[in-house]
Amino acid sequence: MITYASLTKPGDRAVNEDSVFVYGEGDRSLFALADGLGGHGRGEVASKLVIKRCFEVFKDNGTPEQCFWEAQKSLLEEQERLRASGEMKTTLTLVVTNGNTAQWGHIGDSRIYRFYDDKLVGRTIDHSVPQMLVMAGQIREKDIRHHEDRNRLLRVMGTEWDNQAFELSEETKLRSGDSFLLCSDGFWEWIVEKQMCKLLKIAGNPEKWLSLMETEVLKNGTGKNMDNYSAVAVSVR
Repeated sequence: MITYASLTKPGDRAVNEDSVFVYGEGDRSLFALADGLGGHGRGEVASKLVIKRCFEVFKDNGTPEQCFWEAQKSLLEEQERLRASGEMKTTLTLVVTNGNTAQWGHIGDSRIYRFYDDKLVGRTIDHSVPQMLVMAGQIREKDIRHHEDRNRLLRVMGTEWDNQAFELSEETKLRSGDSFLLCSDGFWEWIVEKQMCKLLKIAGNPEKWLSLMETEVLKNGTGKNMDNYSAVAVSVR
């Protein structure tokens, strides 16, 4: 059985440019989160547009790969229509379940964390300058959170791609004890992975887990010009 919960909040910003979406039909489920970029409300438009298009493709039995390609196409078309090239961009994370399997994908610095039996087993790799510096051995993983270039992204939805810019996992068998956390950078910036695991262990369900993590996020981020923060928690039992 799959259970889930979601939240999206503006933080200290006037506009919430994050978008989240969850949908289930039979054995198939879609969990999606996008963090819009662009200012002047354009990021909000971008994140909502790609989420909406992903849902349409998924509902028509499309694959996660098709969701990314079709959402990218729709976003570029909307940029052209509004003459807003370069002003409407967004990250995108997706987790799709189909019966006993799951597949996930991402672009940008919104993350997907994977847990098993309350332990972290992996996360997506940010498409950002600080992540690149980590991979080059120039900074430590923990230094990403407050790095001066943390908002410099190398891949996003809404810029022209020469090749496939998003990353997609293999289809993976689901196990009882699996958990997923999709979250924007405004969320993971203020909570470390060790705390995510600790709170997962005591929570008992996705709604409580998110509530406990949000308390930690607010404790660490309040008064520090918090960005929009959003998350989707998924549990397999």
